[in-house]
Amino acid sequence: MRRRVLGGAILALWVGMVGWQVRREYFAPDYARLAEAAMALAPGVNFYNLRMGERTVGQATSRLDTIPDERGGGFQLEDLMILDLPALGQTGSAVARTNVKLSPALVMESFEFTLDSEVGRFAARGRLDPDSTLRVTIDAGGGEQEVSYRLAEPPIFSAVLPIRIAMAGELEVGRTLRLPVFDPSTLSTRPVEIRVLAHDTLVVPDSAALDPASGRWTPARYDSIPVWRIAEVHGGTQVESWIDDDGRIVKASSPLGFTMEKTEYELARQAQEDARGLSTLAIDDDVILRTAIASNVDLGEVGEHDELRFRLSGVDLSGFQLDGGRQQLRGDTLIVRREPWQALDPGYSLPYKTMDLREELEPEPLIQSDDPRIIDAARQIVGRWTRDPRVAAARLERAVHQRLEKTVTFSVPSAVQVLETEQGDCNEHTVLYVALARALGLPARTAVGLVYLNGAFFYHAWPEVWLGEWVAVDPTFGQAPADAAHIRFVIGGLAQQVEIIRLIGRLDIEVLDG
Repeated sequence: MRRRVLGGAILALWVGMVGWQVRREYFAPDYARLAEAAMALAPGVNFYNLRMGERTVGQATSRLDTIPDERGGGFQLEDLMILDLPALGQTGSAVARTNVKLSPALVMESFEFTLDSEVGRFAARGRLDPDSTLRVTIDAGGGEQEVSYRLAEPPIFSAVLPIRIAMAGELEVGRTLRLPVFDPSTLSTRPVEIRVLAHDTLVVPDSAALDPASGRWTPARYDSIPVWRIAEVHGGTQVESWIDDDGRIVKASSPLGFTMEKTEYELARQAQEDARGLSTLAIDDDVILRTAIASNVDLGEVGEHDELRFRLSGVDLSGFQLDGGRQQLRGDTLIVRREPWQALDPGYSLPYKTMDLREELEPEPLIQSDDPRIIDAARQIVGRWTRDPRVAAARLERAVHQRLEKTVTFSVPSAVQVLETEQGDCNEHTVLYVALARALGLPARTAVGLVYLNGAFFYHAWPEVWLGEWVAVDPTFGQAPADAAHIRFVIGGLAQQVEIIRLIGRLDIEVLDG
């Protein structure tokens, strides 16, 4: 049961990569030249087969249309991604839709993004004002919320990025561009380096035919497409794409083992239907198991350890939030101690009144701590007259642990949605806990890293609360405080959690004592 809820952190990374992000440039583009070059873009539809390891996990469609001049001209790009992702013996379904309106120079004018899953819908739509302010409306189950981003230059949308590079004449082997990226699924902007690596040829199905004898679709013809291999690099993580001369994706791959390959619609649909009929999975086909890190030591009942030491190797540790609070980093050795719960002295009564922890008390788009439903639930759990932060933190941990059904979900977690659906993995447990805590005036934040379970370390998310120091609790596993086998790498929401992608397939952990 405990392994079933380990998916939140790694699935958050997957969500952060859906759509291959949204981009804007540091350099000043020549919009007139781009508009002239884009006139050669032909409308069309591409179909893709989506795979995790060797297993088909979905299909995708990308449609580029022109917008009539009477409606302002330009282009419209519509992407649809349908996924059935295997995780710990379960299959989670998700449907991601993106609709972007572009100017004749391929500048994003507006966008809509939705992600539907078993636990609800995350929706974001935005428009770009003339002063380069991006105004975004979000609906994650708790009603619409509006946020604004003042950008230095107009943003470039994810799927539009390769087209933009191609139309700008930037496809030259050895060329490097540095671009900031706005991602609608994480509502964040971050710098990305684009490298043009090689010029090659890929062979893809050009049409499909139905075999009367077997009743199955087979490739009827193949086409050889000249492609450019480009890499998108952020924080040591590299996502590679193979694009044609117009910038349309022919193939793409990510560090999570997720790939998309251009094919015909009938072949993509048939592959997904075949995968749905499979009853067995290889470890490499499981989005959670393929990212686990084997331990050199069996830690047994990890709750018996007040302190653990780990040697971390294989990756550059700079930029991670490893040092602080319960964790001490000495070179490549990390010491993690479990906080002595009974000895904690918060030094304040609820609500926390000073401004030094303002960020950890305020509502966020997905942590709706000011929503009346969240406030009412928090008061019912803790009691209206409870002022002891330690008592409140423990009651919240126990209530969230008992209230939520443990299940892997593929979603952008929203506290209000979780309160209503009462199910989810570690991400849902964490976002609900943080919202409830903040509603009471108890400073709380999200921690993401690794947790030990049954001989391996899995990516995981849990809350930290301020009790005179930042203290880790884990409502997913029912721990207050969390055991010493919780290794924090990142603090923050989805925008920050994407940082741990660069650990996948590279990080080695050696338990030095236990």
